[in-house]
Amino acid sequence: MISTSDFRKGLKVEFKGEPCEIVDFQHVKMGRGGAIVRTKMRNIKTGAILEETFRSGEKLETPGLEEKAMQYLYAQDEIYYFMDSETYEQVPLTHDQIDEAKKFLKESTMVKILYHKGTPISVEIPTFVELRVIKTDPAGFKGDTASGGGKPATLETGAVVKVPFHINEGDVIKVDTRTSEYIERVK
Repeated sequence: MISTSDFRKGLKVEFKGEPCEIVDFQHVKMGRGGAIVRTKMRNIKTGAILEETFRSGEKLETPGLEEKAMQYLYAQDEIYYFMDSETYEQVPLTHDQIDEAKKFLKESTMVKILYHKGTPISVEIPTFVELRVIKTDPAGFKGDTASGGGKPATLETGAVVKVPFHINEGDVIKVDTRTSEYIERVK
């Protein structure tokens, strides 16, 4: 059981039978009455944002969540296949369950799959991935860097990120998957 006094951003709780992650919360002390906790939660399965108010000291269940390390194998007809690295069992996930992770999934990438009561519900990809640039405009002209901007580059997974002008097709770059931003060129 998790008390409202233990709430923090990123904490996972079970609310109305669904696994939720606390996005934001605020303790509010009422004049004469007891304190309340205003909470903004994200449903882990659906991504929906819920706003709830709890009395101080109220308790919520801990969700039956389990993380497993798995390897991405391939995609076929909007279904993505992952393999458990210990049991070699293959797990199919739908396009909706993958969500934003699909932009950075490359064959053989190790990911964490979150299970709720034995059912896979979401995929967590590594924070940084190294991907090859397959399409970008050629390097600019002298003075192009004065603006400090960049140019769009299409990566081998189909994702498009903004890169500096000196990046060319065939280069391997490191990308932050949380923000879809270029970090550095990999040598």
